[in-house]
Amino acid sequence: MQKNRSWLWRLSLLLCVMLCAAGMTGCSNTNSTDTAKYSIVCTTFPQYDWLREIIGENTDSFSLMLLLDKGGDLHSYQPTAESIARISSADMFVYVGGESDTWVEDALKGAVNKDMRVVNLMDLLGGMVKEEELVEGMQCYEEAEHEETEYDEHVWLSLKNAAYLTEALSETLQQLDAEHAQEYAANAAAYIESLNALDREYEDAVKQSEKKTILFGDRFPFRYLTEDYGINYYAAFAGCSTENDASFETVTFLSGKVDELGLHTILTIEGSDQKIAEIIRENTHGKNQQIQTVNSLQSVTAKEIQDGFTYLKAMRENYEVLKNALN
Repeated sequence: MQKNRSWLWRLSLLLCVMLCAAGMTGCSNTNSTDTAKYSIVCTTFPQYDWLREIIGENTDSFSLMLLLDKGGDLHSYQPTAESIARISSADMFVYVGGESDTWVEDALKGAVNKDMRVVNLMDLLGGMVKEEELVEGMQCYEEAEHEETEYDEHVWLSLKNAAYLTEALSETLQQLDAEHAQEYAANAAAYIESLNALDREYEDAVKQSEKKTILFGDRFPFRYLTEDYGINYYAAFAGCSTENDASFETVTFLSGKVDELGLHTILTIEGSDQKIAEIIRENTHGKNQQIQTVNSLQSVTAKEIQDGFTYLKAMRENYEVLKNALN
């Protein structure tokens, strides 16, 4: 079965490369120009936005493509033949590198551009990458010790990681386009200062907060963020979980924690129907907690980007939500 999938993958890649070479419109990219000197393909929005900041005003030199721009989730994403062809001929390809990116290895085997610069964010972070965590009350918590180790892919949700990765992406871009290396270094430095400034605001807000615990009636992809600032958490599911129905035991546990800790806010991630959060609230004593959303930046759409959505804007909004939840 694996051999068949690999054969089909290579066939689809070959066909799409042939179609693109023939000028078929199915391989067009709205984020590019025909005169672009360099092609960069990114899988997720944060890395795409960091590169936009590094490139700055030199946009005419780059075709910058974001694969996940239709609101889809990283964990369920499968590239189209057109996307594979774009990757194949790219000068630079940036991806997260976790369990959700197992398709990348096959995509790169058929790469046309043998000089492509490939950037794996989790490889760059090395020992800073954290294991996927199951905490008390989470669905499947009791079975956690019997499962294989998985690593948390949501590395972009740490502002400290974002600063580190921005610097690394800048260095790669400087190698790719040495003529404008000083510009990219300066742009990265300015952007990193903005990231660090917001990071300091997070640190100050948590230090001054009344509470040190948050609770999600949802998946929890924010381990990197909470560990940066010493925030404790409870949640219905781990960050990479595909489950959407919480058990009676999970709901009962989380409702009890809301009461025990005196929490006035139950959190969810973007795109949630909030049903689990509502059930948790209905099982508390007060039944009056607010339900608010923290954005994990996994489902950013092309329309949102066009309307001015940025990584810093999202993390600023998350700051306001968390500050409220902790006070």
